[in-house]
Amino acid sequence: MASSSTATSSAQMGLGLGLGLGAMGGLGLLLPADREDCDPEPCASPPRAALRVCGAVQHYEWGTRGEASLVARLAGETESGRPCAELWMGTHPAAPSSLADGGGGGVSLREWLARSPAALLGRAVAARWGGDLPFLFKVLSVAKPLSIQAHPDRELARALHALRPATYRDANHKPEMAVAVTEFRALCGFVSVQELKIVLRTVPEVRMLVNKEDAVKLMTAKEHDGGIGVRSHLQSAFTKLMGTTKEAVSEAISKLKIRLNGESKIRTLTEKEQLILSLEQQYPGDVGVLSAFFFNYVKLSPGEALYIGANEPHAYLSGECVECMATSDNVIRAGLTPKYKDVQTLCSMLTYNQMFPEILRGVPVQPYVTRYTPPFDEFEVDRYLLPHGKSVTTQAVPGPSIFLVMTGEGEIEADGMADGGKANVGDVFFVPARTEVKLQASGPGCLQLYRAGVNSRFFC
Repeated sequence: MASSSTATSSAQMGLGLGLGLGAMGGLGLLLPADREDCDPEPCASPPRAALRVCGAVQHYEWGTRGEASLVARLAGETESGRPCAELWMGTHPAAPSSLADGGGGGVSLREWLARSPAALLGRAVAARWGGDLPFLFKVLSVAKPLSIQAHPDRELARALHALRPATYRDANHKPEMAVAVTEFRALCGFVSVQELKIVLRTVPEVRMLVNKEDAVKLMTAKEHDGGIGVRSHLQSAFTKLMGTTKEAVSEAISKLKIRLNGESKIRTLTEKEQLILSLEQQYPGDVGVLSAFFFNYVKLSPGEALYIGANEPHAYLSGECVECMATSDNVIRAGLTPKYKDVQTLCSMLTYNQMFPEILRGVPVQPYVTRYTPPFDEFEVDRYLLPHGKSVTTQAVPGPSIFLVMTGEGEIEADGMADGGKANVGDVFFVPARTEVKLQASGPGCLQLYRAGVNSRFFC
């Protein structure tokens, strides 16, 4: 997260994570009466119908193919042969969702919302975010590691978009959260001072590529200062590593590979070392292989979540997740990718905070519903797990929602629905503000849905 907002977000985090039964009327969901004073909407507003929408599939090379891809199964593209990496549900102009047949087919969700933003999004949301969805909802199927990357804060996003609009296509920040659907692996944030010392002491191939003075400062840093006193040296060391020539990087990786393969015959390699060898096979000679030593190695079990603020380094490695973020596609890359690398910008923008990321496990807000609340106003995510025959009613909230059916089958009842409300795998529904939704599981297995909406704390 940007240094200008780190303190604010940290202070807000407790409030965001603490939203629960008491703060939200017993069900953990805001009722219309809760916000009548600040989000009034005339009864004569245009119809607010819940609609089926079609997401857009992104066929990035790192995606999973065929039946193994959750994205492909949800989108009905298992026979295409192409990698199905991401399913986008939202209004970002790079891949906006469209209304399904029967709901105005051919019209994008973005266009539809623009016709009556206050009625469809709620007055407070429309006023704050200019009549557009503030969040972008995704499903990711990761077969191959994504790039070492970070997302800019608002100020940097505006500057980059003005300077290089072809590369940085919007002016928005992009905080994000991933909720694991399968075991999900990622690199996220810089390791602690203690672990960094171990790297510099035991990995000569990295030590030889960083500034010697910085290495000494890092090795003699005090543990109790939380890394604050060594931040400038960490930045200097990391920047020097990332700016090393391709020839020197390739030579260092070759030495590292030979050494680890030899040592594997006499000892068990650490998880990080095994990861490094795996990354080398997929991205030979890439500086991102070495930089992985600087980052926390995170494994999420299904149902666990990870949020990432602006200006924090990360890379998704494998697995499938539901992801939600502010409506942006700004990515600054520096390794593990054949795409454009903006090393100087990435190294200068990072916070260089040294801490293991917080893992969210969600908070029950009513039977069968778990909520994941990051410290960002733009979004939250609910997970619904309904056994056969069970139902749940989500009371009307002051902002818009997008529902995705992940597994199972059932019925969805909401104001204005025109087609009987059958809910099957891959179905996506846009639900306008102040619309009550009832979900019923009718199939033999569990009905699993995910909902993305504006963070409830925004309406408090």
